[in-house]
Amino acid sequence: MRFAVLGSGSGGNSTIVECDGKYLLVDAGLSAKQLNLRLEKLGVPAEKLTGILLTHEHGDHVRGLDVFLRKCKVPILASIMTGRVVQENLREQAQWVAFESGQKFQWEGFDLTTFSLPHDAVDPVGYVIARGERSVGVVTDLGHVDQQVTNALKGVEGLVLEANYEWQMLEADLKRPFSTKQRISSQHGHLSNDQAAALVAELVPEGLKRLILGHLSSDCNCPIKAVEVVREKIAGGDIEICAASQNEVTVWQSLEPEVDPAFYGKLFGGW
Repeated sequence: MRFAVLGSGSGGNSTIVECDGKYLLVDAGLSAKQLNLRLEKLGVPAEKLTGILLTHEHGDHVRGLDVFLRKCKVPILASIMTGRVVQENLREQAQWVAFESGQKFQWEGFDLTTFSLPHDAVDPVGYVIARGERSVGVVTDLGHVDQQVTNALKGVEGLVLEANYEWQMLEADLKRPFSTKQRISSQHGHLSNDQAAALVAELVPEGLKRLILGHLSSDCNCPIKAVEVVREKIAGGDIEICAASQNEVTVWQSLEPEVDPAFYGKLFGGW
């Protein structure tokens, strides 16, 4: 299993998960053109997608969906309420797979666990996508981490997690009115670097190996700072961390166990 982020931020969000040649897209917030270009960069033909999972209905998570569906008739999986809202604004017909938040089910060989997120949307959800012993969590757009979120993510090896803002940078920002800052930092807004780091610190002892920080604010955060805050919190834990960009795809993050080169030497008689 492996995963990558096509792009993440207020301008659009999309993540891809692959296992055994099957691909799931989580959100389609980039333009259809960019979705196709970035899938191509990762070597993924759009027609290979077996489903698009939606986290919630906000534009930066569904913006490219309508146009994308014109050429790629892929099933859409969403919570009942999210599906209803998104369908109202779609012109293209699609196969919809509805579920209740908190439901576990299978889709195209993947085991999917859904769980509610505290965010100002109609029915926002996070996902754990598993196949066999491998699993990836995708959690963006939440104002705080509750026990339900933590419990759902325990045991994941890979994670895409929001780290939207650095508190001091948000407080000093002159572009946003106080009401907007309140919304961002509220219980149903977005996660700060410190909040994200606290969650990661709980998950590393449970098996978390690879982390992509996403949805970083372009004004109130920076990749170096976000990664630094997480690193400090986990105090040298064995984990690979990178920060997703709004404009570029990340490299694939593989969850396959690394094999010691010495193993091959023993296997093939010391070549």
